[in-house]
Amino acid sequence: MKKLFKGLSALTLVGLLAAGSTVSVFAQDEEAKFDGEKVSVGVASDYEADVWEVVVEQAAEEGIEVEIVLFTDYVQPNISLQDGSTDLNAFQHIAFLNSWNEENDGDLTPLGFTYVAPLRAYSDKIESLDDLQDGDKVAIPNDPTNGGRALLALEQAGVIEVDDAAGILPTVDDITANDKNLEFEELEAAQLAQVLPDVAAAFINNNFALDAGLSVDDAIFSDGDDIESLAADYKNVIATRGADVDNELYAHIVALYQSETVADKLAEVSNGADLPAWSENDEYPLNLEAAEDDSETTEESTEEATDEEASDEE
Repeated sequence: MKKLFKGLSALTLVGLLAAGSTVSVFAQDEEAKFDGEKVSVGVASDYEADVWEVVVEQAAEEGIEVEIVLFTDYVQPNISLQDGSTDLNAFQHIAFLNSWNEENDGDLTPLGFTYVAPLRAYSDKIESLDDLQDGDKVAIPNDPTNGGRALLALEQAGVIEVDDAAGILPTVDDITANDKNLEFEELEAAQLAQVLPDVAAAFINNNFALDAGLSVDDAIFSDGDDIESLAADYKNVIATRGADVDNELYAHIVALYQSETVADKLAEVSNGADLPAWSENDEYPLNLEAAEDDSETTEESTEEATDEEASDEE
């Protein structure tokens, strides 16, 4: 019996070693799948280039050469991508990408999210937007994009409600519910930090907040606290041409970017101001139309349920 046990043990050991070798070879094959490949990525700031250096190093370990192409404006990255000069770019949010496609008859397509720069509220008087009192003044940016985003942030916080038909660019006129009768002061973004002593709260963009000596920890609200509920329009993306959405190498580059290592680098270079925008629930490539359809279906279902409840009460 001892000899038989020894024999079986030896066979088992050989089997395990063989299985381990197979797994090891498989892993090596996966890592070597793109060995010798090259990808160019267009970015529009030194900040983004610094973050992408993490991906460059990770890809190099697998034999992939990632070339970072630094542009100095927000026009050339998409032109370069559309004409095939670069393979991917990563500098813009969905709203900008959609606008560029519409104006230039483009077909650039988002593959995956990168980061989001949350819009934050600050105050010298209250510690939470829940503390706002009847008739308080709230300062918001006077430009359509950031002003609209501030109103949506207030809606996200449960303070007001805005007309869904206004999309991502609501104005004060689109407010449909304002139970606290808040007054809104619409000011140049650069002036908002200066009026903090005169208002209950102000929504201030990251760069102006930092210039005013405010930190992320000083904020009383951030529309990035719940990344998945934040409108996809404000999330930055990795994009490519429509014809290349199924490119496996590009998908792998997106996966390399969406890592803890990159998230740590984002926190480092932005002093915690910018946040990873991706989640494990994201589709690949991003299917934003489906997400909008799901949202509309949910809203319709909620409205129907509310109507039924009202009928029952009658």
